[in-house]
Amino acid sequence: QLQFVESGGGLVQPGGSLRLSCAASGSTLDLSRIGWFRQAPGKEHEGVSCINSRAGIIYYADSVKGRFTISRDNAKNTVYLQMNSLKPEDTAVYYCAAAHCWGRGTSKVGHGWGQGTQVTVSS
Repeated sequence: QLQFVESGGGLVQPGGSLRLSCAASGSTLDLSRIGWFRQAPGKEHEGVSCINSRAGIIYYADSVKGRFTISRDNAKNTVYLQMNSLKPEDTAVYYCAAAHCWGRGTSKVGHGWGQGTQVTVSS
């Protein structure tokens, strides 16, 4: 079972950048399909980005397209989310998870969420 630990969040001014990390571990380690999700206060979880390396697919939500970049380092069992030009509406707790990933979206596989990492964009 895969386990994920997110890190890299923080407080940043509008227009700033952060890089989130998702360290994966588990007996069935498979980073081929990983997604980033976020939950803003009072809202449902939203799929932000995902990578499906077996199918050669990378997905970004329209709200982050052109500003966020997903990548992975297999040697470190880590998936990253580089976030640039951050906006106040990006404020949320960000999670990574095993995910179904296709060209038009992503959905989490399995139940429950990790601890997440808080991103706050504010002046």
